[in-house]
Amino acid sequence: MHWQDNFFSKRITIAFCCLIASVSGFSQRYLADMDSSFFIQDTVRPVIKRFENLRITGYIQPQFQTAQSDGTPSFAGGNFSPFSSSRFMLRRARVKIDYVLPSKTRYPKALFSFQIDATERGVVVRDIFLKLFETKKNLFSATAGLFARPFGYEVNLSSSFRETPERGRMSQILMPTERDIGVMVSFEPQSKQHKLSHIKFDMGFFNGQGLSGTTDFDDHKDFISRLFVKPYIFKKLDITGGLSFLRGGWKNGTKYVYTSGSAANGDKIFVVDSAEANLGKSSPRHYYGADIQLKLHHGWGETEWRAEYWFGTQPGTSASTSNPGTLPTNNGIPVPTYVRHYNGAFLLFLQNIVNQKHQIMVKYDWYDPNIRVQKTDIGKTGTNLTIADIKFATWGVGYTYHLNSQTKLTLYYDFVKNESTLLPGYLTDAKDNIFTCRLQFRF
Repeated sequence: MHWQDNFFSKRITIAFCCLIASVSGFSQRYLADMDSSFFIQDTVRPVIKRFENLRITGYIQPQFQTAQSDGTPSFAGGNFSPFSSSRFMLRRARVKIDYVLPSKTRYPKALFSFQIDATERGVVVRDIFLKLFETKKNLFSATAGLFARPFGYEVNLSSSFRETPERGRMSQILMPTERDIGVMVSFEPQSKQHKLSHIKFDMGFFNGQGLSGTTDFDDHKDFISRLFVKPYIFKKLDITGGLSFLRGGWKNGTKYVYTSGSAANGDKIFVVDSAEANLGKSSPRHYYGADIQLKLHHGWGETEWRAEYWFGTQPGTSASTSNPGTLPTNNGIPVPTYVRHYNGAFLLFLQNIVNQKHQIMVKYDWYDPNIRVQKTDIGKTGTNLTIADIKFATWGVGYTYHLNSQTKLTLYYDFVKNESTLLPGYLTDAKDNIFTCRLQFRF
């Protein structure tokens, strides 16, 4: 039996080596992208046919952070502990497995994708979905499972490719975890010769709570769509852009619904509607977004400008505008709904210096959760305005050094600015700036 065991061990070793060899340095730039190298034959894969359509990719992001004060609330990886202003952490450590079922042509028939994130905070599933392709004209596909919401540019840009350490505050509040459970239909011609090959259009229905909840807590679904124009090249300039739309909401847990209004003395306040019909009715969650990206190629590498703007209506509570994973309650009792009108943006400048190994970046983003009030209204007696109504803006500056094609070191500083209000704790700018030093390796 010894020779059989030895023979079997050799077969396993060969299979494992071939599998690793077939895993290139590719990682998906966008969360819903698919590796086109699935359909490129080489001299290694025929050795073990069962692995030829399997891909394993991943990345790890160990980092060190320091904040201005102990217990700093942060959107740069979560709040700091009450007695700490510095920390080491594994921000992300992810492994993704993709399996494609090819058709008789070079185009795909089906794709299964599974991704986990394993850090000191636990192990969670980030993606698990099935994507089926129409193979007659190779124009359409349908996706079902847990996957990225088709809204906005920043939300869909993979964390392994994103230049800044984190997405902006507005992305994290309105689109927590970026993913949701649902079904989506996409128009995306697979052939580069198709006259609409530069167009991708997604639309789908989603639960709405994302990964912040284990199940949908009401029967209202979010409709989300995005029209994206892939790069158009004009000499040395690439231009891309998109339009996004979300229409959804969640059920009120009480009959009390607060909306923006004015008091008799002219103060901006929340006005309550306590009609019985409000109980169980959906409060509006409507988002509108537009984005554009410009990239200039030159001797040093690239210069890039990105701009993205969102506005709309967001339901929440008196203290938060974040999308909930469960029906908002206080000690198990449902709380009133607050409907706010918001806007926000992400502006990013990227510049290679000397060569492509060195890159500097400047980012500005803001999130104004209640555009119908002024900073001097917040904290006034009788207005019922809270921290959830404060506008925050963040300037970020950073530098990245690419050690090689798969490894990079990023130094980044967030200057976080809040409105000066009449609310205790926010009379002036809070001390919540963050410095991040991150090493990333991806495969």
